Amino acid sequence: MKKYLRIIAEILLAIVLVAVAAFAYTNYTGKKHISDDLTQSSEELDQTKEALDKAQEELDASKEKIVALTQDQRQLDALKSAFANGVVLSDIDALYKKEKSLSADRQVGLGAVRMLTNGVNDPNTIAAFQKTLELAEWNTRLQTVCAAQNALVAAGQKVSVLADCSRDGVPVKGDASSDKPVKEISESDFKWGYDGDTGPEHWGDNFPTCAKGKKQAPLNIIGPFEKSKETLTADYKEGALKIVNTGHTIQINPEAGSTLMVNKDAYDLVEVHFHRPSEEEVDGKSSPMVVHLVHKNKKGKLAVLAVLVNEGKENPAIKLLWTNLPPKDKKEGEEYAPPKVVFNPGALLPADMGHFTYEGSLSTPPCTEGVMNYVFKTPIELSKGQINKFPFKVNARPVQDFNGRKISATQ
Repeated sequence: MKKYLRIIAEILLAIVLVAVAAFAYTNYTGKKHISDDLTQSSEELDQTKEALDKAQEELDASKEKIVALTQDQRQLDALKSAFANGVVLSDIDALYKKEKSLSADRQVGLGAVRMLTNGVNDPNTIAAFQKTLELAEWNTRLQTVCAAQNALVAAGQKVSVLADCSRDGVPVKGDASSDKPVKEISESDFKWGYDGDTGPEHWGDNFPTCAKGKKQAPLNIIGPFEKSKETLTADYKEGALKIVNTGHTIQINPEAGSTLMVNKDAYDLVEVHFHRPSEEEVDGKSSPMVVHLVHKNKKGKLAVLAVLVNEGKENPAIKLLWTNLPPKDKKEGEEYAPPKVVFNPGALLPADMGHFTYEGSLSTPPCTEGVMNYVFKTPIELSKGQINKFPFKVNARPVQDFNGRKISATQ
């Protein structure tokens, strides 16, 4: 009997020990869970505090911006009040009417005065900014381009805006009546070429003048001709050769000092480049190539000499140029100056300066108009091998509509 009592006691003791152990484990895990919850809550509290601190910083920064914007608005209101009587606009209009043409910088200034005087709904305001984009050289007049683009956006016009022209990194909107931001684009989005989606028929998508201009180049040179009243005299200087593969053509950057006289008006030679085949046609026929010599006078007006190329004997000047083309490790647009190599652009001109003349445009984007084009009647010759060595098989814009223009010619 005692034996059974002892067994029962041991069983009860074991049960008690298990119960105690279970209670202890439960108590431990409960405390651990509470501890973990407290740790997690503490971390979340710290994160919330950091978020609140950041929100407070942003709020303070926004208050500073609001103060700055309020000051800007007051300044703008003061300017609009000063220009509201229209006196300044009338004076500028009278002054600029004496000029045959306005530069892009003056056009954007005129647009700004019109906007301050008459507001964004004035058609002449919009026209001035649109003319600015037609005239501006986008690679050297970014500030002018940005001013015109942002002004047109403010006027509710749908325009593509360069990324560099966005304000403080905030995309501007291309339609005042829409919440959809305008397509923000960088220079790489303005790629253009001579075929496919970037070909001449698509240039007008980003450069409106290319599609809507009424005095575009090149033309098919065909009679009847008016008598030319212009005499051309070239005075080109020899200088160190600076040659560039732009990705669209081979370009020569001449040293300063080479000039073209159009009657008594002096133009500086600013670049020489090539097209294959010729862009200009004569009686509906193109030539294997053409040389374009681009000039600019002090007022910014452009004059282009076009020298047609026929296949024939080897040309020493072209041999010099093709021998010194930029090496393959040079990037597109990077100037190459081979050591101790000099070049005179005059070597590309024909002996006879007889020419056809018409008012046109640049034949590449942005297709700026107001360019005087002089197409020489006498071609120069390049050998078949020299023509084939030109790195671009096709880089010519098709001929454009006359739109009532006349071509003049020397006797």
